[in-house]
Amino acid sequence: MGNYSTKLDISTEPGLKQFFIKEGAEITTQQYAFWRAKTKNYAAIFYNTGKFLIQGADLDEITRKVEKFLGVSTTKIEQTADSDAPTRRIGVDESGKGDFFGPLVVASVMVDEKNTELFIKAGVRDCKTVDDKNINKLAALIKNNSVFSIVTINPAKYNELYAKLKNLNMLLAWGHARAIENILEKTDCSYALSDKFGDEKFIRNALLKRGRTIHLEQRCKAESDIAVAAASIIARAQFLKCLSEISEKYGIEIPKGANDRVIAAARTISQKYTKSELINTSKIHFKTYEQV
Repeated sequence: MGNYSTKLDISTEPGLKQFFIKEGAEITTQQYAFWRAKTKNYAAIFYNTGKFLIQGADLDEITRKVEKFLGVSTTKIEQTADSDAPTRRIGVDESGKGDFFGPLVVASVMVDEKNTELFIKAGVRDCKTVDDKNINKLAALIKNNSVFSIVTINPAKYNELYAKLKNLNMLLAWGHARAIENILEKTDCSYALSDKFGDEKFIRNALLKRGRTIHLEQRCKAESDIAVAAASIIARAQFLKCLSEISEKYGIEIPKGANDRVIAAARTISQKYTKSELINTSKIHFKTYEQV
């Protein structure tokens, strides 16, 4: 469960109410508030003080819509603990999967009652809702207060493994399994949570002896859990660090994603060095490689 909270001017209230009506929300009265808008996925409240709150399991889409409607970017999403999961658990997530340049990074973090509270107060949440400039600060906090693991599959190794497996989900599963196993080598834990992708058997089959006894849950939008959110933060921080190292090595800015700027940067590298050099910097099974 996550909370989106911000302060709005009272003048935005009527327009925002109409916005939620168009979104199909049920509008009801709420004490000390103008109204409460509710759908099966979230509940939004506009208080008389101007405080605006949304609560739900997955807030990414609705908060983006609200901010686009208001023409602002003031997201404050406070991650809360998943009441259905054990207090002591491992969360695992990846970064770089959709980026042409850079590695695939898989990270795992073990949370307990003590660091869960610390992470929530610090604002740890799904890395997609955190600015890149704040990622390193949160990553340092997580690393200093948890047992964690980072598995970095650099482009050359990634391309080698993908050529053998011919399946991105199998490669992801291998990385997730290794990240979980690395924590189990340091401490005991009986439960792990990851985002759901592909066949659920992929990660289970990739786990080694230590991981065979762990209860592994794979859930859509697992980043709403504080353990997975923490893993997403340190995975993203590592990915950005690697991208920066590539930029420094080749003397050009390496963009994220797989867009026109990425294609231009890839062409610069292939022209300045050789086409084969892209094997060491990017994921060559992307259609972007063919465009380059």
